[in-house]
Amino acid sequence: MHGHGYTQPVKQPPSPGYLVSMRVLFVTLSVLTCGFLTWVMLLRLAVVTRRSVDWGLFVAVLAVDILSIVLIGTEPGDEIHTPGGYTGLALLLITLVAVIAYYIAADVRHFQQQRYGGYAPTPTPGYGYPQPQYPGGPGTPPPGGPGSRNPFKGKPALVVGAAVAALLVIGGSVWAVTANGGDDKDKKPVAGKSDDPKPSGSGGDAPVNPGDGSGDGGEDPDNLNEGRQAGESKVLWYKEAPDAPGSGADANGMWITDKTAVKAAYKQVFAYNVGDGKPSWDPIAFPEKICAVTPEKTADDKIVVAYMSGSSDRAKCNKLQEIDLATGAKGWTEEVADGELFDSTLSVELSVSGTTLMVGRSQSGTAYDVTSGKKLYDKKRYGDACFPAGFAGSAKKLVQVASCGAGGNTEHDEVQGLDPKTGKVLWTYKYDKGWRVARAYSVDPLVVYATNEDKKVWNISTFTSGGKVLEQVGVDEDFAPECGWAILERDLQGCSGVAVAAGTLYLPTEATSGANEIVAINLATGKEKWRTKSPADESMMPLKVEGDQLVAYVQPSYDAGGQVVAIPTGGSAHAPAKLLQNPQGVADIENSFYSKDVDWVDGRFYISTTRLTGNDESKEKLMLAYGK
Repeated sequence: MHGHGYTQPVKQPPSPGYLVSMRVLFVTLSVLTCGFLTWVMLLRLAVVTRRSVDWGLFVAVLAVDILSIVLIGTEPGDEIHTPGGYTGLALLLITLVAVIAYYIAADVRHFQQQRYGGYAPTPTPGYGYPQPQYPGGPGTPPPGGPGSRNPFKGKPALVVGAAVAALLVIGGSVWAVTANGGDDKDKKPVAGKSDDPKPSGSGGDAPVNPGDGSGDGGEDPDNLNEGRQAGESKVLWYKEAPDAPGSGADANGMWITDKTAVKAAYKQVFAYNVGDGKPSWDPIAFPEKICAVTPEKTADDKIVVAYMSGSSDRAKCNKLQEIDLATGAKGWTEEVADGELFDSTLSVELSVSGTTLMVGRSQSGTAYDVTSGKKLYDKKRYGDACFPAGFAGSAKKLVQVASCGAGGNTEHDEVQGLDPKTGKVLWTYKYDKGWRVARAYSVDPLVVYATNEDKKVWNISTFTSGGKVLEQVGVDEDFAPECGWAILERDLQGCSGVAVAAGTLYLPTEATSGANEIVAINLATGKEKWRTKSPADESMMPLKVEGDQLVAYVQPSYDAGGQVVAIPTGGSAHAPAKLLQNPQGVADIENSFYSKDVDWVDGRFYISTTRLTGNDESKEKLMLAYGK
């Protein structure tokens, strides 16, 4: 088995345009500083790939740059005329050219492997199966650079000539290595963050219905149900998204109660009646953009959102606000403090376990009582070099993933079970060197997906309540749940299209064309129990288990709406039975939610976007609800 895209199973990596712009940015920064910041390219590459060889090259080039600065700094005057000065200059320029070539080639190769996969699905002995490389995230280069006198002072012609020549080479190189294969136009979009969620063709144009709820959703003013065929579901309501900046904005978070559907988008949180889409309460507006949300609501229908402290580049994601989904009332507020050096709140993750809210920073976490906002405890660096890298929670369980010995010979990941109320470590499981914990498919029971980038293998393990490995999945298959692209955090619970219940793991297979399958895996044995094929030529993904039925969503096509189906989990027959057949007349709109969140609650199907592009040419889609 091998993955599709990012850490298998995954969504699409960032858009080609974004990747090209990042390469140009880091290369140009290195050139314009005359090679003094060459190390920044390798720092970014090392953070993205997390390969030990890239970390080693980063340290080596940083040392070379420092040596060059020392050599050039020994020049007695403004001109370079000594062997030491020429040696320093040569080291700067040679290192600059070599690192540019390596950085571009390695970065392109890394993200092409994410996008296309490319490893044969042949199992290897022991633990794991072949899989593609997985990314970390682009690093943030430290401000400024090493101080030294200008090696080109008094030689403007050399400066201009070198810069122009380098930029021409850079531009040609970036275009050559990224233009071929970067557009991926023939691949069906998956539920990753997309820069263009518009449908192809005019049929997907969004109807006019403001996202603020002023449209009479239940009365269908846009005639979305016109021409609805017998047996097709009904569009209950449709909402458009609020305006977003041209750079786009996140719209993560969708929570459904028995009466209200709540959606976060950019700087606001909206609430709609589940039956007719009319506003349940006035939208909640925040002074800055929402940067993190609790993925699940609490038992008493509360959520917590985090929003930015400002709009500058130095703004932090450290403002917390509790919200009551039933009334829209604001509860407690809190500001999350920074951790130690390099442990900031530029980006945070929120996880809920019972009445505990865990706020994860880049290298630590702080727990709060979700009902009152009272701080409970901190989870910080421990041992010689272990720091929290991610958290995942369920109703009663909380787990922590720690990164230990980063960049050293003892580098490894550890998984720890925590007492949600006190933070006490209940058990620790240490992964071998080279293995990286990528996802938690489930927390209770704990099902962990890990990868080994050096060996190109993956591993799915299920754990006992005491932190012992119960079994490892032994099914050789190309699985493809839809997982977010984690940049600054692990995003352990960022996968959809996977379900765990009653000792069984349900995963969708990858289909290059036509129908895929859902495979049921016995967690006690790691073996396949059964599999069933999608009833359409489009892929089918698990949503949740209700009783003895697995509820799944069949993706729409250009000429047919999506389906919600029920699959018997027991017995010998596992053919999907249709619960909803979404109308063909709205298929273009349904299919245009490329970056999406979906849910099935009380016989209604909800779909919403998770990313706004900020396109001013047309109103963007926010949310769509179907029912009978």
